[in-house]
Amino acid sequence: MTVGESVATPVTPAHRSRGGAVLIGALVVDSIGNGLFLPLGLIFFTRVTDVPLALVGVLLSVANVMQLPIPLFAGALADRYGALPLVVLAQVLQALGYAAAGLANGPVGILVSAVLTALGVRFFWSSIFTLIADYVDGQRGAQSKDYWYGWSSMARTAGLGVGGVLTGVALASPDTDRHTFRLIAFGAAACFAVAAGTIALVVRAPRAKQQEVAVLQGYRGLLRDRPYLGLVAVNAVFALSTMMLALALPTLVLLHLHAPAWLVSSLLVGNTVVVSLVTAPVVLRLRPFRRTRVLATAAALWAAWALLLTVLRPGHLSWGIPVLVGAALLYTAATVIHTPVSIGLAAAAAPADTRGRYLAIFQYSFTLAEVVGPTFFTALFAVRHGLPWVALAALNGVAILAILALERRLPAAAVRGD
Repeated sequence: MTVGESVATPVTPAHRSRGGAVLIGALVVDSIGNGLFLPLGLIFFTRVTDVPLALVGVLLSVANVMQLPIPLFAGALADRYGALPLVVLAQVLQALGYAAAGLANGPVGILVSAVLTALGVRFFWSSIFTLIADYVDGQRGAQSKDYWYGWSSMARTAGLGVGGVLTGVALASPDTDRHTFRLIAFGAAACFAVAAGTIALVVRAPRAKQQEVAVLQGYRGLLRDRPYLGLVAVNAVFALSTMMLALALPTLVLLHLHAPAWLVSSLLVGNTVVVSLVTAPVVLRLRPFRRTRVLATAAALWAAWALLLTVLRPGHLSWGIPVLVGAALLYTAATVIHTPVSIGLAAAAAPADTRGRYLAIFQYSFTLAEVVGPTFFTALFAVRHGLPWVALAALNGVAILAILALERRLPAAAVRGD
C-alpha cells in the first residue's frame, strides 16, 4: 500500500446514499438563482442605490478578498463532518446575501450582501464536489463520479440559462425600475432557500469510516503531494480557458469585429444549450480513456479555438461568422469533456480520508483564473487584438505537455478512472 492511501469500511445498506435525483434538481434551482443575478453584475447596485459605481467595485473587491481563506476551512470541515452540511450552509449564506441585496440602500448594505454571497459561493465550490463523491461512494449504482459530475455540470448550466432568460424577460419591460431589480434579488434568494431546504431534508451522502493507514495527513501532506499540486497548477490554465468565452468574446466581437450584439448572445446561448444537454452522455463514452488524455484533448481543442480567433478581421463577417461558430463548437467540446473529467481526476487522486481538503484546494485553480483572467486578456488585447488568443493557445500547449507528464506520477487508478 502506498503512502497516502487509506482503507474504507464499506457503507452499510442502512446508511447508503439517497436522493441523487433530488440533489441534481436542487442544483438546477440553485443555478437558476445564480442565473437570475448573473446578467446584472455591477449594474444591480447602481440601480437600487445611489452608491457610485467606483465604490461599488471597491466593496465587491473587498468581499471577494474575504472569501480567499474559505477553502482551507471548508476542506477540513468536509473531511470531519461531511460535505452535505457545508453545501446547505453555502446555499443559506447565498440566500441571505441575495435577500440583503434586495434590501440594500447604501454602502453597508452592499458590503453585507457581497460578503454573504461571496462566502456562500466559496463554501459551495469548496464542498459540492466532495458531496457528490461521497454520494457516489455510498450509492448502489455503478455510475462513475465523472458521470455524476457531468450531470451536475448539465444541471448548473441549464439553471444558469433559465435564470438568465427570466432576468432578460423581466428587464425587457418598459416599466423596469429599481423595484424590478429588487424582486429579481428576492427571487434569487428564494431559489437558494428552496435548494438548501430540499438538500437538507432529502439528500443523504454518508461518508464511509476510514481506517487510517496514511502517512500524509491534512494540508501538510497535500503540500508534499507534488503531483497533485501540479494538477492544480495545470488546471489553472484549463480554468482560464473556460472563462474566456464569457469574459473576452464579447470584447472581441463588439470592439474588434464591430459585429452585432446578437452574435455574442447567440454564441453564449448555444454554448449553454449544448453543455446542458450532452455532458453526461459524452462522459459515459469517455470512460475507456485515461483521464489525463481526455484533459490533453480538451487543451488541444481550446488551443485550436484560440488560434481560429486570431484570423478574424473587421469587415469580413461573411466568413467571420462561420469561423466564430466553428471556433465556439471547439470551445464547447473542450468544456464538455474538461469539467467532469478534471473534477473526477482530482477526486480520485486525493486520499479518501482527506478528500475534502484536496478538492477544496483544487478549487484554487479556478480562483487563480478568476484573479488573473481579466488582466491577462485586457493587457494583451491592448497591445494587439490577437495576442491574448496566441498566448492562450501557447499556455494550452504547455498544459498538454504538463498533464501528460503528470500521467506517470498521479495514482494509476485515478488516471484510468477505475
